[in-house]
Amino acid sequence: MGAVIGDILTLALGVAISPIPIIAAILMLLSPKARVTGTGFLLGWVFGIVVAVTVFTLLSSVLPEDETEGGQPTKGVIQLVLGVLLLLLALRQWRGRPKPGVEPAMPTWMRAIDSVNFPKALGLGFLLSAANPKNLLLAASAGVTIGAAGLDTGSIVVVIAVFTLIAASTVLVPVLGYLIAAEKLRGPLDALRGWLAKENAVIMAVLLLVIGVSLIGKGIGSF
Repeated sequence: MGAVIGDILTLALGVAISPIPIIAAILMLLSPKARVTGTGFLLGWVFGIVVAVTVFTLLSSVLPEDETEGGQPTKGVIQLVLGVLLLLLALRQWRGRPKPGVEPAMPTWMRAIDSVNFPKALGLGFLLSAANPKNLLLAASAGVTIGAAGLDTGSIVVVIAVFTLIAASTVLVPVLGYLIAAEKLRGPLDALRGWLAKENAVIMAVLLLVIGVSLIGKGIGSF
């Protein structure tokens, strides 16, 4: 189990370092209904991660058994494909970065954050975690890694829980921190929001590049 957790740590960090969801969470925490919407967004974010990883873990259990001694070619092919897709996403993010002096364009739905209620915040958190292409690729890779490890049910639950905790940490920490010390965190959260909005494309491009190369390396090593 320890080896599997080690293998998925980078993937969990890849989900955690997602500027857009972090910005969305911060905007909700700076809105008039901060406690309600922030909590809803966090719950949706966590639930989406759990669902995505669990689904891919279950799907990996129906993959054909590898007959190659000392290797896992099926797992390797999947990792290679996912790694290439992550590299393509990295290229897209890099090419879409704003030019110097140009303000980055944020999603239009962010302008309506102040009017979001608990159900909408819950749904938004779920969609940003479970339906985001980057997160789906990372969850798929984590699911394949977990499912191919031959762990018992209890160990699988623990590994998924560890993955979820790490992946959700960047939303979990600001929300819990705000619930404990709201006034002290308003300034730092706003500053963090501005920096993430400005550097979103570069952060994502570098992150996807590193994880994509890592997955390709693991895929080659599975043969």
